[in-house]
Amino acid sequence: MRLALMAATALAAGLMTNATASRAAEELNLICSADVVICEMMQQMFQKETGIQVNMVRLSSGETYAKIRAEARNPKTDIWWAGTGDPHLQAAAEGLTQEYKSPLLGELNDWAKKQAEASGFRTVGVYAGALGWGYNTDRFKQKNYKEPKCWADLLDPSFKGEIQMANPNSSGTAYTALATLVQIMGEDKAYDYLKKLNANISQYTKSGSAPVKAAGRGETAIGIVFMHDAVAVAVEGFPVKSVAPCEGTGYEIGSMSIVKGARNLENAKKWYDWALKADVQSHMKEAKSFQLPSNSKAEVPKESPKFSDIKLIDYDFAKYGDPNTRKTLLERWDKEIGANAN
Repeated sequence: MRLALMAATALAAGLMTNATASRAAEELNLICSADVVICEMMQQMFQKETGIQVNMVRLSSGETYAKIRAEARNPKTDIWWAGTGDPHLQAAAEGLTQEYKSPLLGELNDWAKKQAEASGFRTVGVYAGALGWGYNTDRFKQKNYKEPKCWADLLDPSFKGEIQMANPNSSGTAYTALATLVQIMGEDKAYDYLKKLNANISQYTKSGSAPVKAAGRGETAIGIVFMHDAVAVAVEGFPVKSVAPCEGTGYEIGSMSIVKGARNLENAKKWYDWALKADVQSHMKEAKSFQLPSNSKAEVPKESPKFSDIKLIDYDFAKYGDPNTRKTLLERWDKEIGANAN
């Protein structure tokens, strides 16, 4: 009787263990660093197509990088989708993400492939977008402001308290802006520029797209953002016009990485391959997401800012995706800009 009871207990425990393992096999822990609307759409599409439960958290690129670093010994995230490429490259350089070569690599645009090659295939490009700003046309008319066409124009004293941008510690968008200005002007002149710009900044937001959303609502006049985020606000019906800076501008390669030590590795690979498919990327416009897709066969939304119309700098992804470069730039920003923020 006792032996039979022990056997039954062991069998029940085994069944419970198998059930738990089975449930775990059908889960995916995802951090999404894009706008919450596209994050939720991607989550729902993948769950519907695969039956895999996606536990999704929305965090900015800088926050995600910090989280993955903090959890390196005990990863709680399987895959990181979207967000600017610099933090993805930094994570790759520190061995926080793992190599994976998707069978869809051959379908990608060259800039997406180069992102993968530069990281030792620890990340890959999923979309691209140029940096600029969006301004509220109604507010400009009311205040009789002159349209800012160049980085230099943002220093106009009439814009005091009228500009928002994100904090580069938390936002990949703002880190791209910081790295862009350093590459255009040189480091010392870029920080001099940012000190002057600080006089016109009303708020440094956590999210990279928040400034232009505030501009759309009329809470501020100008938001320094990726141009596709300004376009998205305009498409929603807000009076926002996007601008590409005359001196030239940087751009992002939004990326995707599998976390080293992912608990649900096979499901992470399934997401990775799925997110690179042309038909999946062609759906992004439905969530008002107007980046350039990385799959060369994907439909490019007609509203997307085209690189051919923008003066782009030769953005040094290797240098500004290096953890030491990031640390140096952010420490100086904190000391010279952040400490004196309004």
